[in-house]
Amino acid sequence: MPAVREANPYLEGVMGPVPAELTATELKVTGRIPDYLDGRYLRNGPNPVAEVDPATYHWFTGDPMVHGVALGDGQAHWYRNRWIRTPAVCAALGEPRPARIDVRAGMQSVGPNTNVLGHAGKTLALVEGGVANYELTEELDTVGTCDFDGTLSGGYTAHPHRDRITGELHAVSYSFARGNTVQYSVIDTAGRARRTVDIKVTGSPMMHDFSLTDKYVVVYDLPVTFDSAQVLPVSMPRWLKAPARMVLSSLVGRVRMPSPVTAMVNRDTRPPGGLPYSWNPGYPARIGVMPREGEAQVRWYDVEPCYVFHPLNAYSEVSPAGQELLVLDVVRYAKVFDVDRRGPGDAPPTLDRWTINLDTGAVGTEARDDRPQEFPRINEELLGAEHRYAYTVGITGGFIGDTQDEMSTVLYKHDYATGSATTAGLDPQLVLGEMSFVPRPGGVGEDDGILIGTGHHRGDDEGQLIILDAATCESVATVHLPQRVPMGFHGNWTPAH
Repeated sequence: MPAVREANPYLEGVMGPVPAELTATELKVTGRIPDYLDGRYLRNGPNPVAEVDPATYHWFTGDPMVHGVALGDGQAHWYRNRWIRTPAVCAALGEPRPARIDVRAGMQSVGPNTNVLGHAGKTLALVEGGVANYELTEELDTVGTCDFDGTLSGGYTAHPHRDRITGELHAVSYSFARGNTVQYSVIDTAGRARRTVDIKVTGSPMMHDFSLTDKYVVVYDLPVTFDSAQVLPVSMPRWLKAPARMVLSSLVGRVRMPSPVTAMVNRDTRPPGGLPYSWNPGYPARIGVMPREGEAQVRWYDVEPCYVFHPLNAYSEVSPAGQELLVLDVVRYAKVFDVDRRGPGDAPPTLDRWTINLDTGAVGTEARDDRPQEFPRINEELLGAEHRYAYTVGITGGFIGDTQDEMSTVLYKHDYATGSATTAGLDPQLVLGEMSFVPRPGGVGEDDGILIGTGHHRGDDEGQLIILDAATCESVATVHLPQRVPMGFHGNWTPAH
């Protein structure tokens, strides 16, 4: 990779890109991989394929690279990492585009670099903001864009949630081209959309994730909104930028998608000014609650200005007075994309609980843990129902606080029954990414299973797949990888059957 011309925490150290695609087999394992792990652990994240300008590079816009490790019979069979062949990646690598890329299927300027999961027999790489999701092979090669057999247009989301009973994927998708609406969708187990609902919101917000309960869809309409200045060409004369911004802003949500306006933004190159969303202090912060089925009526509840990338979980309960309460556990930022326009470094993320009285409209807030932490996960067999345990990655340095400090991480296990949180006794040289929960077949407790995710061991300068006991947070096994996996976004265990 060419040398970085100036400091950018999202291009350096454990977050820096890796320069090559590798395939390795018969990987070394320390400890013992549980026999019931038969499938692939997949992790997605930004990894620029060519030189980028560190002054304007935004972490969320890097080219997509998926890393995978195949496990089975107590062994680690292979590691692979592959750039997803978007038009921009193909152009940079000098390769032809895969035949099944539909450039009309949402924005192409940012690739599917945020999440990766399996559904309906397909491996899907996901992003948001109206961008197309992509289908991959079992070996992580690019098949092409995916619109769920033509049943869903206008892009998808980075964070669908799987109903623990039906297996359907529920999602809330946003795009600047949708204007003042976001779309709730349900993808059935055959991989086709069976329900879509347009939800009116205040303006054109960035809505990274949502919450799903047994009864409700919960949307977070918060003050990070489309910023047209970020999509104007750098070469445009200054005297033209103000009127161009006004024209583009006036067209947001008023054109069909795809359209000539989205085509301007959806060039095969990256956005010239980074992510086209920024903190908007004049935008109201509120939470919308809509029934999952039946008439799509949304009730709105005001909250203090903030931003939520990742809710942990949500569920309903009854108060002692017989009133219905909606409990929302979230990772909350006081603000993002204000001073730091290259990532979420304006304020530390903390673990909070919001409780909405659906009968009175009152909203209670509680700071559960004010230490910086992100990537919250639970045993997803309890998604939408009351949980006891949660797992988060504590982060210091890097993009949190003083960006001159080297990033370090810890793993927290939160016990909502006791209000306590324990810190896993892991090697301090290990820098962890998001950890996913995989239940043990026949398990008897909520935390009966393992946590799995990638990390980088600084002392050994080695990428690792980490497997921990979810009850004790002690090491079960480590798969030693042939290269570092950059600190990125989201990963999931994808079983073989």
